[in-house]
Amino acid sequence: MHSWWRWLSVISLVTGVSHAQANGWNMPVGVTDTSGDIYGLHMTIFWICVVIGVLVFGAMFYSLFRYRHSKNAKAAHFHEHTGVEVLWTLIPLLILVGMAVPATATLKDMYDPSDAELDVMVTGQQWRWRYEYLGEDVAFTSNMSTPRAQINGEEERGEHYLLDVDEPLVLPINRKIRLLMTSDDVIHSWWVPELAVKQDSIPGFINENWVKINEPGIYRGQCAELCGIDHGFMPVVVHAMEEAAFDDWLVGRKEAAAEEAMGVDREWAMAELVERGESVYQSICSSCHQSEGQGSPPAFPALANNEQLISDVDWHLDKVLNGVSGAAMPAFRSTLNPVEIAAVVTYTRNAWGNDTGDVVQPSTVAEQISE
Repeated sequence: MHSWWRWLSVISLVTGVSHAQANGWNMPVGVTDTSGDIYGLHMTIFWICVVIGVLVFGAMFYSLFRYRHSKNAKAAHFHEHTGVEVLWTLIPLLILVGMAVPATATLKDMYDPSDAELDVMVTGQQWRWRYEYLGEDVAFTSNMSTPRAQINGEEERGEHYLLDVDEPLVLPINRKIRLLMTSDDVIHSWWVPELAVKQDSIPGFINENWVKINEPGIYRGQCAELCGIDHGFMPVVVHAMEEAAFDDWLVGRKEAAAEEAMGVDREWAMAELVERGESVYQSICSSCHQSEGQGSPPAFPALANNEQLISDVDWHLDKVLNGVSGAAMPAFRSTLNPVEIAAVVTYTRNAWGNDTGDVVQPSTVAEQISE
């Protein structure tokens, strides 16, 4: 950040703008160099506007008072004063140039993801985020974890109401991270104010952004694009760790992913699949089909006592894998792994009185995906 921006930020603290920021009236300073640059630029232009406003309105109110009608003031008549015309053209031009130079430098820095040490693919899905650490064989889906009882007003709302997730995006501090943004369905927008990142995720396109976090902590945001009925239930949570802690976390996730992959080839007991499937269902499916499978017809059909689901396991598995064309049901073949799909299909076929006794093995799902 340029030194004069830093001085203006210090001045803003002394004059009470820090109090406004602390109370949510101003934008956050953030925990990245870019967010600091943006805040400094914001305050620079803010004070320029304050000075212009004081001068313009001061001159206007002085003129209204000094030359008011009650004093029998007579209007002056003058035309084509070259010096004045040059002056009132040159001064705004210099002000605009003075604002454009630091703004351009900041924008150039914001859109430069080169020399990143880690690439993360961020995929928006109705209504969750999928994170893939490219080249690391680690991927997971992040879902809002605020209980439906709180949303429905049946329980007292928690501290981070609608801003909690089951799997936060974990990143190291002091490393440049390139974020590749896309979407599987509609336009989303990944926004975390304290990181100064707000990037649209558009189907069929990959947008780039980057972040380098200076301080460990939990940073929260939301989808900032109106993306459907549950748009307000699509939070973003970033857990920034010390570098050594992140490296240990990544090793652990790699080992867990490898163990999960090995689980595709073994025979799972129904109790195992049902237990795992219930967790997947509550995280992924309950927002549409409700926690007890009662659904919200006609958009989201009931799964409990659904005759077609009960009578045709192949149809059921196909809908989970490939989605429903023209409806809100997405394809989960690239979102969930074979174990998760087998578990949630087995669970929904044996929950809420469906009791089919069917067991869908991960190996069966893997074969379907590979076809």
